[in-house]
Amino acid sequence: MAKGTKDETGDGKVGEKKQKTIVFLHPDLGIGGAERLVVDAAVGLQKRGCKVVIFTSHCDPGHCFDEARDGTLDVRVRGNTVIPPSILGRFSILCAILRQIHLILSITLFTSELSKINPSGFFIDQLSAGVPLLSLLRPQTPIFFYCHFPDLLLVQNRNSSLFKRLYRIPFDALERWSMGFATSTAVNSNFTKSVVAKTWPGYPADQLKIVYPCINTSLPSSSSPDEETQPIKWGQSEKSIILSINRFERKKNIALAIQAFALLPAPARQKSKLVVAGGYDARVYENVSYHADLVSLCEKLGLKSATVKTVVSALNSSIEDVDVLFLLSVPNALKEILLKSAKLLVYTPREEHFGIVPLEAMLRGVMERVVERMGEGELREMVEEGKKRVRENFAETEMARQLEGVFEEMEGVDAKGAGALGLILVVMAGLTGAIGVGIGLWLVRTPVVKL
Repeated sequence: MAKGTKDETGDGKVGEKKQKTIVFLHPDLGIGGAERLVVDAAVGLQKRGCKVVIFTSHCDPGHCFDEARDGTLDVRVRGNTVIPPSILGRFSILCAILRQIHLILSITLFTSELSKINPSGFFIDQLSAGVPLLSLLRPQTPIFFYCHFPDLLLVQNRNSSLFKRLYRIPFDALERWSMGFATSTAVNSNFTKSVVAKTWPGYPADQLKIVYPCINTSLPSSSSPDEETQPIKWGQSEKSIILSINRFERKKNIALAIQAFALLPAPARQKSKLVVAGGYDARVYENVSYHADLVSLCEKLGLKSATVKTVVSALNSSIEDVDVLFLLSVPNALKEILLKSAKLLVYTPREEHFGIVPLEAMLRGVMERVVERMGEGELREMVEEGKKRVRENFAETEMARQLEGVFEEMEGVDAKGAGALGLILVVMAGLTGAIGVGIGLWLVRTPVVKL
């Protein structure tokens, strides 16, 4: 008898529900908002009785979330032996697509690994290019695609050169076309749903589901403004912490936080410390270059800065007099301490499609420390309402429940793979041409624009 989980049947009797096996495909399981969502979704489905396997092209035990390395989740790295993540820091999207295709082929045609797992459904996010191929190879297995945001809108300096505009044409077209092969598609907010509708007018945006990302609401947090958490101390000082949590990417606009901090009156600045914490991957050119730019900005503004990578270094008293502290890839434990110790959270991205950091701050009641003129009763009400909203709408249990419902709806619905072979071959031929043209232009063009 197949392993199952208890479930309420239609007649009110308790029966056996066949265990689902959900296979996740994610490009790079590092530290970021998309990766946090994947990990939370996988853990949530696992807690609801599903078997979960995550396939990824890269997962560094030293640069990933705890659940991906401590045995909580079954994470398998495949499709990483032929194509590099980038070519001399360029062609990242092309390499990501080819690595995804290699991963899919590795577990379907080159080995019988996927057949042995026999998945009930697929969860794919961030990169939809491989969806048509997977639907062709596994036509009876439904595919769920989670769209964080249209990738074509995240490209930086798209109009910086004719070369880059031409280079992006096949990838932009592939993104829209390949999403159509998913059995069901969801986005992270109503805002993203409206953006999808505007970006691709012919896409059936009305059929998009909305599944909010979640945060861990089971973590301890102060229940009232009276329950103050002792702030982090550097040496003998008790400086107020102004906190920014974001990946080291230009679209996060971290420079604004530094510029605003520099504009504080000198007495106020001497009593405060700006802590910039977030995801950082030394393999990613933008992470490295943007961090360097932020350090240079501090120097220009006359702010003393320091960069640390470990918890021990972060708590070292030798950085007591630092104005701006950069914390690279902070672990969950340190992030919790920072959130509880911060006097103010500064969130700087413009037009962010979904910001998880404000929810984390809302859950922990961080903002009440700066609203000094509020009455105690009004303050307590605001804090509790914020926590209530987070727990009701953004709890990990709620996201897992919604996702399980999506997979139940897709049961018995075949993937959209019929008749796709010809189209797939055409697209692959187009990609091959784009590779040749792109590399040719790159070799002869000087200077080269970073992609």
